[in-house]
Amino acid sequence: MLTSLVLTVIGPDKPGLVGLLSHTIANHHGNWLESGMSRLGGKFAGILITQVPETEVEALTQALQGLAQQGLKVTVEHSEEPPPAAAMQPMVLELVGHDKPGIVREISHALAARHINVERLSTELTSGSMSAEELFKAEAELLAPADLDPDELQQALEAIAGDLMVDITLR
Repeated sequence: MLTSLVLTVIGPDKPGLVGLLSHTIANHHGNWLESGMSRLGGKFAGILITQVPETEVEALTQALQGLAQQGLKVTVEHSEEPPPAAAMQPMVLELVGHDKPGIVREISHALAARHINVERLSTELTSGSMSAEELFKAEAELLAPADLDPDELQQALEAIAGDLMVDITLR
């Protein structure tokens, strides 16, 4: 029987870290399924899902924790598949505007109030093409309840966008 594990990793960025992880997983008959990894603030950070035979879980966990000697901290959690949700509607939210504190807080509060789950969130700071000011960009993949009124959500997001002086697109 296979067991799914969710791994979070962080350490000083250097070449070979993905290879180190993949080699350790493969040595324990694991299969690398999904991942998202980035260099952030000089650190290598990521999250991934692997499947491994149940008989290898303990040995793999110990081997991954042993990577701390090479500067890579790995946390291992058993994956718990959520029960099937009622019909959900997928949405994508895109945001761009001048950077300021509170953008993610305000948007996430509006989404949580409507029981919308953030499935994936990606943010970045970039230089504005016409000015030297930094622009904050975000893209979020969302799952909203089937009975959610998209027009009401759009109006709520437009009100927030006006307060924050950002552009928000919901599709």
